[in-house]
Amino acid sequence: MSYTLLRGVFVIRYPDSPRRGPEPDGDTVKFRPDNPALVERLARHSGRPPALSRRGVSIRLEAVDALETHFAETHQEPAGAYAARDELLRLLGFTNVVFWDDLPNTVRSADQDELRGHVLTNGVDANGRLIGFVRAGEHPGPDGAAVFLDAAGVDDTVNAALLAAGLVYPAFYATLPGELRTHLAEVSAQARQKALPGGIWPRATGDPGGPAPIDGLAAAERLVLWPKLFRRLVPYFAEGFTDLSHFDTWLRADPVHRDDQLFLLDTLERGNLHDVVRASGQQIQLTVWPERFVIDPDPAPPGAPVRSSFTAAGDVLIVAALPDARGPDHGSESVTLLNLTPGTVDLTGWSLSGSSGGRMGLIGTLAGGSTVRVTLGGPLRLGNQGGGLVLVDADGTTIDQVTYKADQVRAGRTICFGR
Repeated sequence: MSYTLLRGVFVIRYPDSPRRGPEPDGDTVKFRPDNPALVERLARHSGRPPALSRRGVSIRLEAVDALETHFAETHQEPAGAYAARDELLRLLGFTNVVFWDDLPNTVRSADQDELRGHVLTNGVDANGRLIGFVRAGEHPGPDGAAVFLDAAGVDDTVNAALLAAGLVYPAFYATLPGELRTHLAEVSAQARQKALPGGIWPRATGDPGGPAPIDGLAAAERLVLWPKLFRRLVPYFAEGFTDLSHFDTWLRADPVHRDDQLFLLDTLERGNLHDVVRASGQQIQLTVWPERFVIDPDPAPPGAPVRSSFTAAGDVLIVAALPDARGPDHGSESVTLLNLTPGTVDLTGWSLSGSSGGRMGLIGTLAGGSTVRVTLGGPLRLGNQGGGLVLVDADGTTIDQVTYKADQVRAGRTICFGR
């Protein structure tokens, strides 16, 4: 997938206002870009502009969800929450970080208040934060460049390191392309199987492994529970409910801010959060592992300057490619697209790009549940020694990406990309 490269500094403390500084946690950190104008040009998936100031903008790490250190005056299990936060800061290069005793989420001192780094981002979330993969140090590319990110590249990010260490849960939003999602799902599943002592998985509950006993908010704060589910329990108990008997009804009452829309990977169907949560009495359980569904971003409010219908990563897939046709390749190579949604997708203005730099515009429509075989032409060529493809919509948002290796290429044989 093509991400926008932002160069800048990660900031964890304001020397001129140390008690009012950033509050880094296990999946969010402040970043001051070298060129703020690049941030303003990013896609706004939920219609909200970036919450950018002279201090910078918060980065919400793509694909991960850490236990809450602070959420609406509450928190999750402190040991797990702080372990993820401390490892994120360590991976970015910060050392000897000390937090205030009375402000446990604000940095009191550190060897470095800020450090150089970079972000690979594809847009802004509903809270005005940038969604991205983060790395310490400099990137060789120019600021604002489009960077192709594959599985090997994502493994070199802080996001993947946190997942692999078992310090965070997976949380796959539709902004994450299918190939990276599949790879990171495997990374997370392996971490869960290893159940490293310093990670969350040995203490995780309320998942397909068994329900979590919760008789109130105080009990939830002590548990290792999927953070999004915890963030739903906080307002639920704040409304005065004393058990979970009404939780399902409460979720369904607000399909935007409570009952998130999902794409269920095991059934290839659309659903909602209530479809993967079982709650009654004093027990709650996520019935599907969180890497097995994709969460839609919050919809944009009426009149917001984004598309009225968000075409999510995974809605249209690159399912096959023919890089080495019998006879001359040029004009005979092809790519097959599949529309997973029930509705027709207008491909006008969409494009396919190759890892070698070629690009080809698309036209026409693709009916729901149908495929289309696109014969490649112009500058877009598929390499016989391996390569990659990116599908981009009319707004410039990447919808899907795939890669293939040289040993998959055979004359006249079509490569099928498993999902």
